[in-house]
Amino acid sequence: MPSELNLSSLKPAQKRVARKRVGRGTGSKGRYSGRGIKGQKSRSGSHKMRAGFEGGQMPLYMRLGKQRGSTSKDAMPVGPFRTQSQGVNVRDLERVFDAGADVTPESLKANRLIRTTRIDVKILGQGDLTKKLTVSAHGVSQSAREKIEGAGGSVTLLREPKERKRKRHKKASRPAEAETQAVEESEEAEESAEPEPEAQAEPASDEE
Repeated sequence: MPSELNLSSLKPAQKRVARKRVGRGTGSKGRYSGRGIKGQKSRSGSHKMRAGFEGGQMPLYMRLGKQRGSTSKDAMPVGPFRTQSQGVNVRDLERVFDAGADVTPESLKANRLIRTTRIDVKILGQGDLTKKLTVSAHGVSQSAREKIEGAGGSVTLLREPKERKRKRHKKASRPAEAETQAVEESEEAEESAEPEPEAQAEPASDEE
């Protein structure tokens, strides 16, 4: 606290910085006013753009290769009926269950091997299995099935797998139509052709 308080000794609590006045001539950030030359960011109003936006061109994250996952087109069906499954390895069954136990989605949730029973369960074949188990799941890999049945157990699918229909390519109809038309034209040409006159027999001569 100053010993003598007067107008000359008053000071603001924070340092004041003058606001930069732009657009007031070339001497004070005039002309472009610090926005650069034209473009999207130089226009009035908000010009907020999402992260990774590159002005409309194909962004970098779309040009790079992708790994397979839950959103990959070749990993899960695309559409409103996209499927999802939670995997459980046979090594976890060996660790948690006793010999002769029934393995179901409810028992897997009770042993905290899955989070919920609303998502399909698929048994995977990582690890070894020596116990006889009765497994009921929505899906099972080929290696897991071999290990479960090799230990004397059995596998029951809660949902039958859908058979993939093979696409049959339709034969092109244009070449067949052209061939049929050519045959019809040739037949019409043969019918319209005049028959050739038969060769007349030469009269027998009287001279012998």
